[in-house]
Amino acid sequence: MTETTQRPPLPDHLSIDARSPHHVAAVFEHDIGIRFNGKERSDVQEYCLSEGWIKVAAGKTLDRKGQPLLIKLKGQVEAFYR
Repeated sequence: MTETTQRPPLPDHLSIDARSPHHVAAVFEHDIGIRFNGKERSDVQEYCLSEGWIKVAAGKTLDRKGQPLLIKLKGQVEAFYR
């Protein structure tokens, strides 16, 4: 009854926006987590492991296209499967 599905490797740069060139749909079939500066975050929109940054929504503010306005936070980033 145990299913052993092969998880794809987590990319260095990943975005949840389907229009982004850094969006990998196969990764989002599994539950992933992001740890930023030692604390797990659930509001991450985009990350880059090698450059050490994440992008999160800036409150309820929207840009002119109706997408959330993102701010970049720099620090230690770790991505993992849950």
